[in-house]
Amino acid sequence: MAPIAVGDPLPDGTLAYFDEQDQLQQVSVHSLAAGKKVILFGVPGAFTPTCSLKHVPGFIEKADELNSKGVDEILCISVNDPFVMKAWAKTFPENKSMKFLADGSAKYTHALGLELDLSEKGLGTRSRRFALLVDDLKVKAANVESGGDFTVSSADDILKAL
Repeated sequence: MAPIAVGDPLPDGTLAYFDEQDQLQQVSVHSLAAGKKVILFGVPGAFTPTCSLKHVPGFIEKADELNSKGVDEILCISVNDPFVMKAWAKTFPENKSMKFLADGSAKYTHALGLELDLSEKGLGTRSRRFALLVDDLKVKAANVESGGDFTVSSADDILKAL
């Protein structure tokens, strides 16, 4: 399947997260993104170095600036289970608004065409690193990395697209 691209409709899918009452929830991507401007960014794995030290912190640091430019939601997804995503989110106490969403079976990542086989590293199927700018379910920017790169999917790259 070809990777999602500018102009494509955002596919729907179900992701998992823990709410403020610490209850496990299932949520459709369309329920989070319909009628809104959202950033959906994916990382290869929770607790991995580039994801934890650069990618996620950049979106947290730039959240106010992104919101001031009309972004309603910042959504981070990873092919991890919701318990791992919950634990990872707790390592970012400065986060006030970004949601950490689990795509445990990689079904949504496959729907985006952004899966990455990291079996040789013992990680199985994961997500390519990416950042999508989506306006009312239509992709306006699709910044997808090659391999383990981190050159086009940062918060600053999305700010340039706004």
